[in-house]
Amino acid sequence: MSGDIEDKPQPLMEHLIELRSRLIWAVGAFFAAFLVCFYFAKALFDVLVLPFKWAVQWAGLDHRAVELIYTAPQEFFFTQIKVAMFSALVIAFPVIASQVYRFVAPGLYKNERAAFLPFLIASPLLFLLGAALVYFFFTPMVMWFFLAMEQPGGEGEVSIQLLPKVSEYLSLIMSLIFAFGLVFQLPVVTTLLARVGFVTSQGLKEKRKYAIVIAFIAAAILTPPDPVSQIGLALPAILLYEISIYTARLVERQRTREAQAREDAEAKENAG
Repeated sequence: MSGDIEDKPQPLMEHLIELRSRLIWAVGAFFAAFLVCFYFAKALFDVLVLPFKWAVQWAGLDHRAVELIYTAPQEFFFTQIKVAMFSALVIAFPVIASQVYRFVAPGLYKNERAAFLPFLIASPLLFLLGAALVYFFFTPMVMWFFLAMEQPGGEGEVSIQLLPKVSEYLSLIMSLIFAFGLVFQLPVVTTLLARVGFVTSQGLKEKRKYAIVIAFIAAAILTPPDPVSQIGLALPAILLYEISIYTARLVERQRTREAQAREDAEAKENAG
């Protein structure tokens, strides 16, 4: 087993120096991406407003200009900072994840590295899949739901129009992206737990009814208080739970095959 770990034992100070080096690279990548994103913050915010424009079209309000407001002098400035930080985190994530992996990998066995690397790739891809679902479908749907509450005005009726604040709109779309991105990590988390033996496919099956209730509770907490976004998050969460059961079953089958291969190898050695 000693040959499976590539690095040699190192004193604590060398590990701390290595950790500092990895942190410098990660923070440097984030800071560089932040500066670039802050320069283009207004253009990035315009991209985030596109789902609102699509919702206006869905609502049949093509004649209406899409407007957002801010009511405090510093509000839009801080909104641009949040947009730049959010975008910088997405752009710098590959560098940050690679630095984490390069710090942890030398202390892992070869089979552990081979098992860990696919999850390192799958996790951001699943997060981006959840973010894309929010951007192209659920945010326009949620904004369409809110636009449907407008009143055109007229005799005996007050004219009421939706004019979102830039900070509140950004908070809405960011909360949806983070909520869906976290939920889409469910197959990764359950597969890792299945690999270490904390959960089994049969146990996940038996707890399916509790998972459905928890999915709706989590959707109520993580999303805005409207039925569209809550149901829109709960249903994918339930689907991902079913996928998690399947991936846990695959892990169990692989573990069974590996155990059988070891037994066959030991039997051959004993026979020889």
